[in-house]
Amino acid sequence: MKIGMCMFLWTTAVSKRHEPLLRDIKATGFDGVEIPIFSGTPDDYKKLGELLDGIGLERTAVSAMGDPAMNLIAADGSTRKAGVDHMKWAIDCTQALGAKTLSGPLHSTLGAFSGSGPTAAEKKRSVASQRAIGDHAGKKNVTIGLEALNRFECYLLNTMDDLSEHVDAIDRPHIKAMYDTFHANIEEADAIGAYTRNRKNVVHIHISENDRGVPGRGHIPWHETFSAIRKSGYDDWLTIEAFGRSLKDLAAATKVWRDFSESPEAVYRDGYKHIKSGWKKAAALDAAGPSSQAI
Repeated sequence: MKIGMCMFLWTTAVSKRHEPLLRDIKATGFDGVEIPIFSGTPDDYKKLGELLDGIGLERTAVSAMGDPAMNLIAADGSTRKAGVDHMKWAIDCTQALGAKTLSGPLHSTLGAFSGSGPTAAEKKRSVASQRAIGDHAGKKNVTIGLEALNRFECYLLNTMDDLSEHVDAIDRPHIKAMYDTFHANIEEADAIGAYTRNRKNVVHIHISENDRGVPGRGHIPWHETFSAIRKSGYDDWLTIEAFGRSLKDLAAATKVWRDFSESPEAVYRDGYKHIKSGWKKAAALDAAGPSSQAI
């Protein structure tokens, strides 16, 4: 298991000016960081990857698509093509960064709604778009982790069951799913079961508290979550995702109107301790057997 920190808390454009912060994240104990990909060139991300190598941080990548002109499920073919081309660019940047995974709601336009649920035609168009994206991702050795978002942020894919079924329909080895504890807390009747039922497609996990603040201070069932992840055999990234008000556009997209912690440092320092201790406790209790589970 590796612990990561998503840089969304500070920026959507990580650069050398963030080196002191990146070094402190490393000193805290993190194995890596999650780098937003929204602008720039593959060469920019290659240089950033070299900076991260020097610090000793591994990396994953994250993005979202907020421009309706690039909607991957639009009826208009040129709009879908623009979205596919954008995703190919993001994949190229991810490869240049030295990351193996690019995750996020990379299936439809963030915050855009039709006024009803997803149609069969939209799902069919999504499959075609994702297959084209998946073929390019395979050539670049990058895996896409599609994210189910809550109903207030998107309408195409809201639950892990729907997402996993859609991934199966896409049928491309480099198009998979990610699990986010924040969205599962909103949409799933059984957030733990939603993960375990669909584990076969999960390639990335976001650790996010129910209020988007410091992991461990809210009401996500963390022991059950860590235990389920461990028992499933997942042994990859547990990446903290939290949001603040420093980025106006991102704050608007994620509906962040207030501070959720006393400082960004509290998010990543206390969040790191929470994951380490929670994972260790889950391992100990699981090893002790069923009689120890009443806590």
